[in-house]
Amino acid sequence: MSRSQPAPRPRAGRLAVRPHAPRSAGPVGLQRPALPGQGDILVWVPEAYPGHGQWPLIVLLHGAGGNAQGGLRLIGRLADEDGLVLLAPASQGESWDVLYGGYGPDVRTIDAALSFVFDRYAIDPHRLAIGGFSDGASYALSLGLTNGDLFSHLIAFSPGFVAPATWRGTPAIFVSHGTRDEVLPIDACSRRIVPQLRGVGYRVSYHEFDGPHTVPARIVREALAWLRRTGTREQAAVPRVD
Repeated sequence: MSRSQPAPRPRAGRLAVRPHAPRSAGPVGLQRPALPGQGDILVWVPEAYPGHGQWPLIVLLHGAGGNAQGGLRLIGRLADEDGLVLLAPASQGESWDVLYGGYGPDVRTIDAALSFVFDRYAIDPHRLAIGGFSDGASYALSLGLTNGDLFSHLIAFSPGFVAPATWRGTPAIFVSHGTRDEVLPIDACSRRIVPQLRGVGYRVSYHEFDGPHTVPARIVREALAWLRRTGTREQAAVPRVD
């Protein structure tokens, strides 16, 4: 987990894939797609999936030094309760590419992983979220804002920075942070990030809690309740970004 740091200089960061009608029927349960050169990727599809129309999807990003399992555990079995498809890729390096100077291999991994899901499952484009914890939260905000015409919702648990390559679309944003966080201190991180995002017109639901660098279960439930009730990107104000 990295400490607070200046935002790195981003590059392109654009995802090419978009939701479409599935080309085949994928199985339910836990899957580990074998995508050449893309590292570990996990997909969770609830048992109730078949025959229920389009489903929400959350891309989940682990913290520094983590793995795909760490991303998946952020939501875990709550996916079954809320009817969510989960996609958890692993970063190619110790953490996500933008921390090392720019967007690159991890964007390609996420693009390939999304393509795998879209080809097999009916995903609701108005409930297509990306989220993460710590460095994964920073990357979810940064990549999510760069691709806000793809992602309708962004979920950031204890982010350290935001560094979009460009500002696209109008995703709704959820941010949480512990007031006793010693890894990514709240004053240097979310208390700066949230006003910045609100200042340019994004809708941000912000939740502080008394705790360290972690994601309490109640915060996860609040994020999922927010995802259920929050309007789609068409209802959002257009951000003012110079």
